[in-house]
Amino acid sequence: MSDGPHLLLVEDNEAIRHAFALLLEEHGYRVSQAASGHEALESARRDHPDLILMDLGLPDLNGLEVTTRLKADDVTRDIIIVALTGRALDSDEEKCRRAGCAGVLPKPVYTSVLLEKLPEFLGR
Repeated sequence: MSDGPHLLLVEDNEAIRHAFALLLEEHGYRVSQAASGHEALESARRDHPDLILMDLGLPDLNGLEVTTRLKADDVTRDIIIVALTGRALDSDEEKCRRAGCAGVLPKPVYTSVLLEKLPEFLGR
């Protein structure tokens, strides 16, 4: 297991989640995975990752609701959250920022963009 930053990847599409987890692990990140909003809340509280990649279109709670809950919790409020969304309108980005996201990456997320932006979000 890597000593790199710990990421929580929240994505309901299993194939996408696993592909991104493998890519991130190959680039030195430790990766936890969640397939739903409830799993994300539980994992974030338990593992306190450095950054969460949050899909907004989850089957139970949407990503904005999960983000709002995490930012309202003393245990998880300082975790950096980056929204992953297929809707990259300015109004959507503003909603993400109001909920507490540090940034937004439009889907499909290109691996080169993801790998370039992660260190920026992590302040490294």
